[in-house]
Amino acid sequence: MKLSFEELKAELTRAFIALGFEQERAILCAHLFTQTTCDGVYSHGVNRFPRFVHSIKTGLVKVNSVPEKVSGFAALERWDGRQGPGNLNAFAAMSRAMNLSEQYGIGCVSLRNTNHWMRGGTYGWQAAEGGCIAICWTNTMPNLPPWGSTVPTVGNNPLIFAVPYNRGHVILDMAMSQFSYGALANYQQRNESLPVDGGFDDKGNLTRDPAAIELSKRPLPIGYWKGSGLAVILDMVAAILAMGNATHQLSGDVLQESALSQTFIAIRPRALGDDTQVEQILDGIIESLHRSPGDQTGSQARYPGERTLKIRQDNLSHGIPVSDEIWKKIQAVANAGNDA
Repeated sequence: MKLSFEELKAELTRAFIALGFEQERAILCAHLFTQTTCDGVYSHGVNRFPRFVHSIKTGLVKVNSVPEKVSGFAALERWDGRQGPGNLNAFAAMSRAMNLSEQYGIGCVSLRNTNHWMRGGTYGWQAAEGGCIAICWTNTMPNLPPWGSTVPTVGNNPLIFAVPYNRGHVILDMAMSQFSYGALANYQQRNESLPVDGGFDDKGNLTRDPAAIELSKRPLPIGYWKGSGLAVILDMVAAILAMGNATHQLSGDVLQESALSQTFIAIRPRALGDDTQVEQILDGIIESLHRSPGDQTGSQARYPGERTLKIRQDNLSHGIPVSDEIWKKIQAVANAGNDA
């Protein structure tokens, strides 16, 4: 089925209120879920709703816990997420980093004891809408083998870069694995092979079969050893700044993933002036990219986030696709607080 943005958001709001959220927090949480789904990231939008409900009912997520400041020095602050909903905690942390950037030109907020932030790109879009360049990342449970090993002991630690741009913000949202587990699930649901090798099968051979990769638990790091190294560094920096858990201290059970460490950096380029020159630089880069000749498949070069803008507009115009099964689960929680 296809639903309007407001239709989906309203039903999610009712569901979150039924789960104990205060009204304003329920509305924001529903908006974040709906926006992610509208942008085509279905694996981290409403398709994640049942797992989110499970985390609430098992006590991993405390619906009305809000972050508390632990310490700070100038533009650098450390906060405790107090096991609150990961998307609300992350939204608050990026908001605070943006506020700090108004005073210092840059703001950095580290966050510990928080939960899965859903789609990391959400906080890149949030910062870009507020005129900020953003860098943010999270560590995860151990789900990626370090280079040279077959056992998942590091996280695929999603990393986001965002650049505000008047013609459509530039947002890079990437995991340290060639394909995130959410992307693997999406390819499986569509019964499609991956476009390039995405990991190893149980015999140690590179494969494009998403089911084989999930079975072996051996996704391929981006850039091979480089992506593996970057995953380790991101985990280190997030844990140090937050004084929180590193990946090796987290549960390997996807239903028990909690107490994560995250970092949010906001940079306000216009604090130095030169607004017109900033846009001219971006125009030149984007125009150069668009002039690049297409490849043998006929596809054209696009900047990070450009495809998301097209999907968003299409879903706003024609409705957001939601499976019947997920819609029934949302309605069940909204109407009676039944198990999702």
